Amino acid sequence: MAVEYQSFDVADYRMDYQNPHVSVESIEQETAIVDEALRLLEQQGILPHIQYDHDKLLAHRKAVEEHFEIPWTAISHRMQRLLYAINAIIQPANMIAAGIFCGNTFISNAGAGVGPGACYTAMNLVGLEIKPEEAERAERNVRRIDPTGVARVIAADAVDWVAAFPHEIQVLYLDADGDAARGKGIYYDILQAAWDRLPEGALVLAHNSVNCAERLTNYLAFVRDEANMRASVNVNFDGEGLEVSMR
Repeated sequence: MAVEYQSFDVADYRMDYQNPHVSVESIEQETAIVDEALRLLEQQGILPHIQYDHDKLLAHRKAVEEHFEIPWTAISHRMQRLLYAINAIIQPANMIAAGIFCGNTFISNAGAGVGPGACYTAMNLVGLEIKPEEAERAERNVRRIDPTGVARVIAADAVDWVAAFPHEIQVLYLDADGDAARGKGIYYDILQAAWDRLPEGALVLAHNSVNCAERLTNYLAFVRDEANMRASVNVNFDGEGLEVSMR
């Protein structure tokens, strides 16, 4: 049985995908709801604690608003905060994000390691985007807030790339789309390709775990099986969802 966090207002929460910087609730409510989700992740043993720097998150958010070209995004302020907080708490040396479009999903994870929201030093923060033109835009966006090059975007097929990655992956973020037959079901293929790179305690974050659940049947069955993952929680506070699983 899946463990789930569902906010009291998930049926009513709506963001504008074309205007993602517009706040649809108070910072206090946003923070409280994300804290509830983080607390459940802590209770399930996925996170060691729930402390992160709220001011650095807001500095990261401001930089993205000022410098990123985002034609549209489904990453709500709640999801941005959750992804940032998870990475700020775990502080992965190597974080890989598969399927990043214009880079907003990627930097929501990587922003804890680079730019004005940085709170630790990372080794490799890599965003993978199979469409070259989108990868180029994402790389331009990232370069505007990360002069170090630690966060970088590569135009590549995620299945092939993660299989060849020579280091352990502490956080793997999945938001890719496969061909017409697989769609979001490609998450399962990416996870299997990365499996040998995921050490004990590694986290796998799968976006669209709610609104694309039918396409993710095989993936969700795998991560919710205790034979494969120590714990898995479905966070649902914006209608999109994020499955957070620990190996």
